[in-house]
Amino acid sequence: MDWIEFPSLSRGDLLAIKKTVDGSFKDFTRAYGDIIDKMFDPLQDFLVFLEHLLINSPWPIVLAVFAGIVFMMSRKISITVGTVVALVLIGVFGLWEDTMRTVAMVTVCTMLAIAFGIPLGILMARSDRVQRLINPILDLMQTMPSFVYLIPVVMIFGIGKVPGLIAVVIYAIPPMIRLTNLGIRLVDPDVLEAADAFGSNARQKLVNVQLPLALPTIMAGINQTIMMSLSMVVVASMIGVKGLGQEVLNAINNQYLTAGVLSGLAIVSIAIIFDRATQAYGKRLQKHSEVVHG
Repeated sequence: MDWIEFPSLSRGDLLAIKKTVDGSFKDFTRAYGDIIDKMFDPLQDFLVFLEHLLINSPWPIVLAVFAGIVFMMSRKISITVGTVVALVLIGVFGLWEDTMRTVAMVTVCTMLAIAFGIPLGILMARSDRVQRLINPILDLMQTMPSFVYLIPVVMIFGIGKVPGLIAVVIYAIPPMIRLTNLGIRLVDPDVLEAADAFGSNARQKLVNVQLPLALPTIMAGINQTIMMSLSMVVVASMIGVKGLGQEVLNAINNQYLTAGVLSGLAIVSIAIIFDRATQAYGKRLQKHSEVVHG
């Protein structure tokens, strides 16, 4: 039995389409690349400022600030002590500056993900049509190989901090959007009916009822965003993002086992610190919500 040949474009037609798309994108970057690049200058300036602040400040002060933030979020001595020990060991092994660069990058990426993710999550929660529109885009963002994000941003911005920042945010923002949407949709309808009975408008219900009750789920989204940002650090190092990821990449290129393992352990340590602190804070919010609305 003869198989029916699958219909497909000829190699010439496919090559022509690829050349047209690539050429159009290159023309776009030549025409508007500089303008788009200047739009991100304030973001780059803030990232550079944060890096210099963390690196140039005396390490005991930075260590104390980290410990204080972790304790305020977790209210647990064990997590705080673990944070101090991990950061001291990172400094002892000569990875302090690279770690601070990575922390600055993850911090800015998380702030951007929160700034854009929460409003988009709110829009999705308020409209089923918007949810149907955005969900496929989020699926694409989460399943697309992370290396693919680097191609368009490098073509527009070149090599440096900004393209790495944008690639990390694109990779890490979907959990923030999804869990914000989920948290708002999971708010008890009876609570919303009570808010309606007291004459609350849509904005008042969102600010005073839905967002506070959804905070534990939103914190889970922040947690996942931080974890995904850290996992993207090594990939972003391929386009000039300095930090622990670049150390891992150098270790791979030069086959330095010890340097690669130490840099990887430093990334794991930062991930555990962020994870434990945000999870503990989310659990505290959950308990508070249950006490208030239980």
